Amino acid sequence: MYTTLLAETADGICTITINRPDKLNALNKQVFNDLDAAMDMVHADKEIKSVIITGAGPKAFAAGADISEFLELKSDDANGLAKRGQLVFDKIENCPKPVVAAVNGFALGGGCELALACHFIYASENARFGQPEVNLGLIPGYGGTQRLTQLFGKNRAMEILMTGNMITAKEAHEFGMVNKVTSPEELLTKTRETLSLIQSKAPVAVSKIIEAVNHFDHTQEGYDFEIKKFGECFNTEDMKEGATAFLEKRKPVFKGK
Repeated sequence: MYTTLLAETADGICTITINRPDKLNALNKQVFNDLDAAMDMVHADKEIKSVIITGAGPKAFAAGADISEFLELKSDDANGLAKRGQLVFDKIENCPKPVVAAVNGFALGGGCELALACHFIYASENARFGQPEVNLGLIPGYGGTQRLTQLFGKNRAMEILMTGNMITAKEAHEFGMVNKVTSPEELLTKTRETLSLIQSKAPVAVSKIIEAVNHFDHTQEGYDFEIKKFGECFNTEDMKEGATAFLEKRKPVFKGK
């Protein structure tokens, strides 16, 4: 049914696995198409009560966007790319059924933004989170500047976004980003245990909780501004240099233009 995802439902829990382990589950256009279709399926299927989103293999949840798709984009194209990603992640965030990210390995760039779009996050001890877009002459475009600030506050979000540094699962737990840290072997088991508990509660009340919490200080203006600034980065020489250096596995030389 999906090109880049695996989807399996048991005991009311649909487990959606990004299945590109050879690419560290990078988020390309087809992954977004498949995630969009999968969330439509989740909405429509009455047998599905809750959702886990995870990544195939032990190395990555999703290690960012597929940078090879970026080099030929102009500003307007990049705006469309960001808008598309935000719409899919908004669909996850506003799903009336609980959606939990089970993060195994790297959750970087778009992968971190995907985890942030879920209702909460469980992580294995080897998980690493980060928004390294600044290393490519870019900013996050799928809601990262907004959700990270809402979650961490301005100062910590600024540091993470401007340094591009990764944080460990332990740090993410201490900062309030991750709800629970488990061994890699127990990650999905512990996630399913919590969802089974939630599924024992009143479904309408759970959906109203999601709606009410998401409504807290949550406006579209910030996300639209992020799209605009993301697109502007694609007019810079630094972005082309950053993406090219990434693909060539060398250190970028930025010139500030």
